[in-house]
Amino acid sequence: MTTVLIVDDQALQRLGFRMLLEAQPDMTVVGEATQGGEAVRKTAELRPDVVLMDVRMPGMDGIEATRHIVESGGRSRVLVLTTFNLDEYAYEALRAGASGFFLKDARPEELVVGIRAVAAGDSVISPGLTRKLIDAFTKSRPGHTPEQDRQLARLTEREREVLTGVATGWTNTEIAERLCLAESTVKSHVSRILTKIGARDRVQVVIFAYDVGLVRPA
Repeated sequence: MTTVLIVDDQALQRLGFRMLLEAQPDMTVVGEATQGGEAVRKTAELRPDVVLMDVRMPGMDGIEATRHIVESGGRSRVLVLTTFNLDEYAYEALRAGASGFFLKDARPEELVVGIRAVAAGDSVISPGLTRKLIDAFTKSRPGHTPEQDRQLARLTEREREVLTGVATGWTNTEIAERLCLAESTVKSHVSRILTKIGARDRVQVVIFAYDVGLVRPA
């Protein structure tokens, strides 16, 4: 059973999300929060699998709350929701450690699938936002740090190839086919890459690859 904490300052939005999620046989809503500070406290208390996080709220916003939740080192993963199309929100949410980003106009079935994916350890980005995110990385990335250089140096040549595939958007199956590897081998490489660069999930791997210049927009 996937447990979810709903964070939104609008009561009708919270009710709608609750009705949608509790209609799923494999999901349960363990709590609600109306602003970021409350979300951080309830996440620590309830330890949900997924925190469904709004961005714009009074007091601490969803970006800062996401940062606090991720830095706490707990098991909860954050899926950010907003009514605003890509601008600094998606970029900063992923920078803060969110495992996904959806617009609130996403279809209900897309959101449910996204929550399941995040709970399983994957990352999701709302359809149509990936290309814009890459453009945002290119325009606003501050440049790689000496620590990122050291992390990149820890990777083997094969791990760099797999990292490039992940950052390009290939699935494990596609990476396996293109590099003539078993899919289980690709999964092992991805796991080692996450450890070596200190990344939480595949979204953070993509950010790293663009930061160090390993991958650039077409």
